[in-house]
Amino acid sequence: MLSANLSALRRPANLVPVLLLAMLALVPFVATAAEQPFYIVFFARILVYAIAATALNLALGFGGLVSLGHALFLGLGAYSVAIPAYHGIDNGWVHLAICVVSCGLVGLLTGAVSLRTTGIGFIMITLAFAQMGYFVFVSLKQYGGDDGTPITATSRFFGQDLGQPLTAYAVAFAVLCLVIWWTARLRVAPFGMVLRGARQNARRVNAIGLQGRRYLLAAYVMSAVLCGVAGMLLANLTAFASPATLSWIVSGDLIVMIVLGGLGTVFGPLLGAVAFMGAEELLKMATEFWPAIFGLAIFLIALLRTAGLAGLLAKLSPPRSRAAPEEAPDGVAATAPTVAVPAATNTAANTAATAAGPIAAPAAGGQA
Repeated sequence: MLSANLSALRRPANLVPVLLLAMLALVPFVATAAEQPFYIVFFARILVYAIAATALNLALGFGGLVSLGHALFLGLGAYSVAIPAYHGIDNGWVHLAICVVSCGLVGLLTGAVSLRTTGIGFIMITLAFAQMGYFVFVSLKQYGGDDGTPITATSRFFGQDLGQPLTAYAVAFAVLCLVIWWTARLRVAPFGMVLRGARQNARRVNAIGLQGRRYLLAAYVMSAVLCGVAGMLLANLTAFASPATLSWIVSGDLIVMIVLGGLGTVFGPLLGAVAFMGAEELLKMATEFWPAIFGLAIFLIALLRTAGLAGLLAKLSPPRSRAAPEEAPDGVAATAPTVAVPAATNTAANTAATAAGPIAAPAAGGQA
């Protein structure tokens, strides 16, 4: 078992993301030694957006739900800190409870409505919900309206202030590692297999007695909550909350990060977030016309229909033996946990795994 894990770790698809995480863990120490606090904040933002992209990947990459409305949950998470802080509440547990409950309920409501449609209809409905949220917060003049509001009382947990860049970085890094681990386990669990099967062939999943829409709705709600947590971290890091966080452009950026890193992969959102935000920052320093160059690069990626950075790393890895356990496309080896589940669920997992096949570009809606 140990030798198999070490062998899997040597594969580029596994080794590069692990090395990337190790490098990210060293950023605060290097930046502090070099007296460059900017890099702590910059890479903390990358970690936060990697969490949000991983959350969206649960719905988009696994379930095939192309959502242009996930910025709504990022904004809800930010205002879950800003509004209580405006009234002098700095208890982080209160902020977290408001974030989880509000994002969960809004995700359940918007997901239940959106999943009644497919294709372009699903995309437009999620976009409409995000724009509704945007204009709601713009109308709240007490909290800054369109200008946003500064956060004077950032979240405190066990006496630690998330408004401190080092603390925010450590928490964001820990949350990202936990979310990546959970995603890797979920992907090969029966629930994840049903999601992938519903993305490829919803009728087949429904035919074996399971309602694929319920699984997709559950994935959408979990994705919404995780995205809200990312928004909460972002608000503490920047000490500011603005309706601009709810813009559809933010949702589009998250989708680009996922596609750039590798759709439906475990480490893809992290790779995409680092590449996207790193390239953006470098181009900003190089030329004032950076949006044109950046847009052209994204266009070429979409035109070439590549499997993303994770897919590129997988191609560099030697082929697996037939005896090797199923891995994520980016090479994250994982074995499904042993769980006692009803026979119908086992059948669903097997059928869904067959229906899912290789990771492909998802349909825009949850149903075929």
